[in-house]
Amino acid sequence: MHFVSTKFKHIIFDFDGTIADTSRIIFATMQATMREKGLRVANPESIKRVIGLPLKDCFTHIYPDMSEMEALECASTYCDIFDANKSSLTPTLFQHVAETLSMLNQQGVTMSVASSRGHSSLVELLEILKIKQHFATVVGVDNVDKAKPDPEAVLYILKVMQIDASDALMVGDMPVDIAMGQNAAIKTCAVTYGNSPRDYLEKSNPDYLIDDFSQLLTLFSLSTEL
Repeated sequence: MHFVSTKFKHIIFDFDGTIADTSRIIFATMQATMREKGLRVANPESIKRVIGLPLKDCFTHIYPDMSEMEALECASTYCDIFDANKSSLTPTLFQHVAETLSMLNQQGVTMSVASSRGHSSLVELLEILKIKQHFATVVGVDNVDKAKPDPEAVLYILKVMQIDASDALMVGDMPVDIAMGQNAAIKTCAVTYGNSPRDYLEKSNPDYLIDDFSQLLTLFSLSTEL
């Protein structure tokens, strides 16, 4: 995809699959929850397709006949198991994330996170990964009434940060992230190294498509040599 030098003032990032590789802990926790609840254990590919959705919705997508109450119970069990798994299955940053965030900050770009993860879990992981200081605003799924692809989280961030939609960029690894940005009338950038294959992302029509986090610097005419 052709890059045009653009001076965005604010970047809104998804977390799972965009900033951090959380796939190991998500797969292990989802499958442990399924076993705990006596459910058919889904394979990693089936689980990968629902990453980025609110937790309750992950279960109803995998098990279409599941009631909302059952899904809420699964979500609660998932959170308990996730907490137990954190010490042994700690997420890791994708390549070049820490350096790129620092360079963007140095250029005066402000940044936020909008995730389908709960706010407390999101803040805790950002602190564990030592990157929380880069983000002016952190919005979890429990901070909004409507989850992705509804634009509520993005519109909230724009309002808090006093940023015009034309000055903002949404970056994510799932079509639901791209749709959220599009629904808020901001530019979007899809990353191909996360949980969605390139062809799946191309169908969501992002404005930009990158294979490495450092390629965000291209949008600011900065070197990607890290």
